[in-house]
Amino acid sequence: MSNKKKSIKENGKGKFPISAIVFAALIFIYFCICAVNIPISDAVGSLWSLLPPITAIGLALITKEVYSSLFIGIVTGGIIYALSQGTGFEGILNTIVQEGLISNLSDSYNVGILIFLVVLGIIVVLMNKAGGSRAYGEWAVKHIKSRHGACFATFLLGVLIFVDDYFNCLTVGSVMRPVTDKFKVSRAKLAYFIDATAAPVCIIAPISSWAAAVSGTVDGVNGIQLFISTIPYNLYAMLTLIMVTFLCFSDMDYGPMKRHEKNAANGDLFTTPRRVNAEDVPAIGFNGHVLDLILPVVILISCCITGMIYTGGFFKGESFINAFANCDASYGLSMGSIFALLIVIAYYLLRRALSFHVIMNSIAEGFKQMVPAIIILTFAWTLKTMTGLLEAGEFVSGVVAQAMTIKILLPVILFVVAIGLSFATGTSWGTFGILIPIVINVFTKELAGAAETGNIPPIVVICISSCLAGAVCGDHCSPISDTTIMASAGAQCDHVNHVATQLPYALTVAAVCAVGYIISGFVQNVFVVLGISSVLMICVLFGIKAYTGKKG
Repeated sequence: MSNKKKSIKENGKGKFPISAIVFAALIFIYFCICAVNIPISDAVGSLWSLLPPITAIGLALITKEVYSSLFIGIVTGGIIYALSQGTGFEGILNTIVQEGLISNLSDSYNVGILIFLVVLGIIVVLMNKAGGSRAYGEWAVKHIKSRHGACFATFLLGVLIFVDDYFNCLTVGSVMRPVTDKFKVSRAKLAYFIDATAAPVCIIAPISSWAAAVSGTVDGVNGIQLFISTIPYNLYAMLTLIMVTFLCFSDMDYGPMKRHEKNAANGDLFTTPRRVNAEDVPAIGFNGHVLDLILPVVILISCCITGMIYTGGFFKGESFINAFANCDASYGLSMGSIFALLIVIAYYLLRRALSFHVIMNSIAEGFKQMVPAIIILTFAWTLKTMTGLLEAGEFVSGVVAQAMTIKILLPVILFVVAIGLSFATGTSWGTFGILIPIVINVFTKELAGAAETGNIPPIVVICISSCLAGAVCGDHCSPISDTTIMASAGAQCDHVNHVATQLPYALTVAAVCAVGYIISGFVQNVFVVLGISSVLMICVLFGIKAYTGKKG
């Protein structure tokens, strides 16, 4: 390939405009359907309902362009829903704009998450300008002596911040990015470490927003007690932590990640032209101290935890655990982060690390840092609305209900279905919100006895665990998942690169989990199931390492 052709390819020119052609084809098909009056009135709650997310995800992986792919998925959903309702072109506009974009941007929960994102972006800019990130990076280089140590420090911080996955993604990314950059860890691998210690950690932490979400989906039994009993059977979370630990201390990489890591070793942390441009990175101060980074992070963690338990009624007499179970994560995080920002500003002013003028300018810069994540989140939420209007969840739940005749294979069936549903809809909470009630209905008699004795049958716990594990796995893989998007934002990694590089890793763990859930249907013993699954995971990892080592 000549240098000229290579340059054109690397700059993204000359590529086949698949997204544009698909968009034009959708409009053409719509007018053709309208012209010949083809009815698709049965699209809602049918296989049609899965077409929008499949279109968006497929295009994102093919074109490597996430904005247009998500938008085309939204348009696909709007067309199908409008045609099913017989509302014509006006209905498409109403579905996409009013019920989709405007509805999601006016939703209080979504707005709270966006506020938290923006405030966190501002705090990161302030830490950089005060010199905290630079000072921490220098301190870390002195105390973290190797690349393996940098990876493990990232993993350890991700495990420690277990309160909420959104908070985890952005905080770990902002703190560890200078350290991993120093040791030439690719942004794609940093994003994987962040993503693999966000939802997988939160789903096995009793004090987290995820525990609150799960405990609220089950009636008739103690939700927190049930959640705690599912932790040892949550194979995807457990095995993901084993895999991340293995990757931290080995030089094994495979799939697209291998290319990213090789390029990072040569100084290119991004591999593709889609990267954070130099002009987008806020100026870094040179007179900062490590405390200028650590103290704001501690303040942010403390304020966010306080905000979450406040919304759960802790200061009105509720216990700490119940307060977490009843908290409003969006309101708590946004309120806590705003309080943290005010305290951080006061700290920098008192320490004379930053002037008031610089702090005010940082507000706009922090917002700018989060614009890509905000756009992707908005489109992802709108796409979820399209799948909700088309009742994709109800369609999948109906298919699952028909597959529940063999209870021995139920754990693995639920695991696989949960992966598919979470991957297609981009929501793990919505996935286990749909599937857990189905499990409860299947085991009504068993749970009736459990309400009296207080002992939940192992098969019920295993089935609910498989729903949670599959939901987290699908969420981990999905390009339209909030957590995946925020992991990309936290690592400042191109979103499509993050999805493409972590997919083989997530699917490797999922394959071992499927074997574990098959075993669990026959042997309902946590030590046997978790023990065999863990040993199998380690054997698979060593096998991959040996294979990739020979292949070079």
